Amino acid sequence: MKLAALADAEPRVFWLDDKSAPVPESALLGPTTADLAIVGGGYTGLWTALRAKERYPHLDVVILEADTCGSAASGRNGGFCDASLTHGFANGQARWPSEIASLERLGAENLSGIADTIARYGIDCDWQRPGELTVATAPHHMSELASEAEERPGVTLLDQDAARAELNSPTYLGALHDPQGTALVEPARLAWGLRDACLQLGVRIHEHSRVNRLHGHLLSTATGSVRAERIALATNAFPSLLRRLRLYTVPVYDLVLVTEPLSSAQLASIGWRHRQGVGDASNLFHYYRLTRDDRILWGGYTPLYHFGSRIDPAFEQRDSIHAMLGRHFFTTFPQLEGLRFTHRWGGVIDTSTRFCAFFGTAHGGNLAYALGYTGLGVGATRFGADVILDLLYAEDTDRTRLRMVRERPLPFPPEPIRAAAIHLTRWSMHRADTHAGKRNLWLRTLDKLGLGFDF
Repeated sequence: MKLAALADAEPRVFWLDDKSAPVPESALLGPTTADLAIVGGGYTGLWTALRAKERYPHLDVVILEADTCGSAASGRNGGFCDASLTHGFANGQARWPSEIASLERLGAENLSGIADTIARYGIDCDWQRPGELTVATAPHHMSELASEAEERPGVTLLDQDAARAELNSPTYLGALHDPQGTALVEPARLAWGLRDACLQLGVRIHEHSRVNRLHGHLLSTATGSVRAERIALATNAFPSLLRRLRLYTVPVYDLVLVTEPLSSAQLASIGWRHRQGVGDASNLFHYYRLTRDDRILWGGYTPLYHFGSRIDPAFEQRDSIHAMLGRHFFTTFPQLEGLRFTHRWGGVIDTSTRFCAFFGTAHGGNLAYALGYTGLGVGATRFGADVILDLLYAEDTDRTRLRMVRERPLPFPPEPIRAAAIHLTRWSMHRADTHAGKRNLWLRTLDKLGLGFDF
C-alpha cells in the first residue's frame, strides 16, 4: 500500500546529502609501504588511524577505502552513540556477569573520549548528550523495563504520565530513562571530521581503492599495493579478506525515513523538549530522534537478510518496508498527520551471534580485526580501534584482559540453514512481540545457547 507522505521522499541518505561532503582523496597508484595499513574508511578504520597517530605518533599510517570514507554504515545510521560496548546492559550482564562493571566503566570512558576528540579537533557534527528513552508500548514491556531499572545503575523507570511528558505518544505506557548513556551525532559529519583529523596528523588516505587481495604483509588494489608491517581489517559488514571470518557475521539491511522539518506547533504537539534518542522495548523495535533542524529520523523494526549474505545497493530501497515504517510513524504520532517524508534509504550492518563486536589477530599477530558491532558501532568502534592497536602492538590493557575481547562468538551456520534460521528467528521475535513477550521453543533454545540474531 502506498503512503501519501512518502510521495516526494528522495531515495537518498539524508546525512550524506550534504554540501559539506569532502572532495575524495586520490586512489592508490603504484606500490608503497607503511608501518600500519588499514582496510576500510568507516568508523573502525578512521578511529584506528586516529588513535594510532595519537598513541604512536611516529607511525606511517595509510587507509585504503573502497568507496569514500563514511559512505557505508558509518554515514547513514541513526546517529545514536551509545556508551554500551555489549549491545545493552542486559546482554553484557548475561554473557559476562563478572565483567559487567568493568565493561560499563570502559564504555562510559569511551563515550567521554569521543566527546573529547570532537571538541579537540573541532568536528562539526551536532554532538549532543541528551540520553535515551526506551519506551514501553505493550504491558509486558513495563515489567521488563522495571527489572532492568532494578539491576542497572543510573536509570529511572517512568510511568505513563511521566513518559508522555517527555514525548507525547498515545502508544506509550511508560519508559526507561537513561540520562547519560547515549549521545546523538550527525553520523556522516562525524566520519568526515575523523577523516580530516587523520589527514591533519599525517595519515595517508586513498579512497576508491578497494583491496582485492591480502597476501602476508601485502595488500593489493586494482591500481597499486601497500606492503605494511602491520594490518588492521575494518570492513565490518563487507566480506572479510580473512575468509575464515565470514561465518562469524551476517549482513543485515536496516531501512530509514526522515521527515521534513517540524513546525513549532508540530513540535509542541509531541513535546520532546529534552530531545532524547528513543527506542521502543519490542524485539523488533523502532529507533528515532530529532535532527539539528527538527526533522524526525525514524528507522528500524524489520532487519532484512538476503540469502547467501548478499550485499547489493538495490537492497537499500524497499517500497513496502518504507511504507510500513511510515504507517508505524503515524500510529506513534497521530498528531503529526500531514507531515511529509523527504528522504528514504537503507544501509547494511553486520551482526554477530552474541550481538556485539568481537576481536582477534592473524598472521602471527601482525594483523588484527574488529567486527560484528550489530548496530551499536557509532560509539563502540572507538573502543574497537583501541583493542586493535592493543593487539597489534602487544599492549597489556584493561581491554585485552576482558573475556569479552578474548572470546569469539559462535559462527552462523552455512546456507541454506543460515537463511532458514534467521527467518525463523525474526518470525519468532515478531510472535513474541504480539504474544505478551512469550518466547517460543526456538527462541528459548537460542537463549540457552547464547545465540541470536539482532540489529
